[in-house]
Amino acid sequence: MKAVSIKEPGGPEVLEWIEVEDPLPAVGEVLVDVVAGGLNRADIMQRWGLYPLAPGTSPYPGLEASGRISAVGEGVSGWRVGDEVCALLTGGGYAQKVAVPAGQLLTVPRGIGLVEAAGLPEAAATVWSNIVMTAGLNEGETLLVHGGAGGVGTAAIQIAKALGARVVTTVGGPEKVARAQELGADLAIDYRTQDFAEYGPYDVILDVIGGDYLERNVRSLATDGRLVVIGLQNGLEGRLNLAEMVFKRASVHGTTLRTRSKEQKAAIVAEVQKRVWPMIESGAVQLLIDQQLPMAEAAEAHRRMEAGGHLGKMLLVNS
Repeated sequence: MKAVSIKEPGGPEVLEWIEVEDPLPAVGEVLVDVVAGGLNRADIMQRWGLYPLAPGTSPYPGLEASGRISAVGEGVSGWRVGDEVCALLTGGGYAQKVAVPAGQLLTVPRGIGLVEAAGLPEAAATVWSNIVMTAGLNEGETLLVHGGAGGVGTAAIQIAKALGARVVTTVGGPEKVARAQELGADLAIDYRTQDFAEYGPYDVILDVIGGDYLERNVRSLATDGRLVVIGLQNGLEGRLNLAEMVFKRASVHGTTLRTRSKEQKAAIVAEVQKRVWPMIESGAVQLLIDQQLPMAEAAEAHRRMEAGGHLGKMLLVNS
């Protein structure tokens, strides 16, 4: 098969579309012929050499994909060759085939095309596992979503609204402010001209930025507030006021999907299938696709993602 390989850490030019050995499904896995894969910020971190891979992980980037099952490994039940699926991956989505633990497979929601379904698993699993399973967002609480124009951000706005929360988000520019409001955000803050800390307090904050946002995030939390940090776009370090945390009874969580065990991922995927897929099928949560490029043009896709300006998911499609 062909896959996108990272020849060395660096810019988009290090991505190569090359011939590699086909994967084989292990016990408990299926083989999926990939129709499309979704782009995520973690792919860019991996390309730069900033996202270490766990032992046994596919060396090829790609944390989500959609396609058709072409082989079923030993010990798998409930899935058959020919089934159309989308999947949460530990890697390997930028390829023509990928082996997936059966517990990380999802059906394609009604009303969603097979190509477009590639943009669902990572965002849906990230949002649900963090704002609900980790932070325990409740109806009537206020959620602040940083980066409300990206794949995770647009999903978080809609899922939180479907849960009955008040949603505030930060985005860059008037166009994205308007789009975030269309998606259901009660307040969209242009971080270029406004300070989100002035509009708190927030019961839950979902942060993809990291770095120097830490201090303002904690300052903006309500009593018993929960901050969940899932991204490090602004750097690896920030200032933490412990007194503020203690007196607010606040908590700070740092999480990632990729390094979780198969069992943990399977539990998250089962929750997403049960709770988020009905939101999508009812129209309460919409899938936003910004653009699609051929899988062989992964380098160009990375350039566009790093340049910013996109709204929603970017996909790589196998011809």
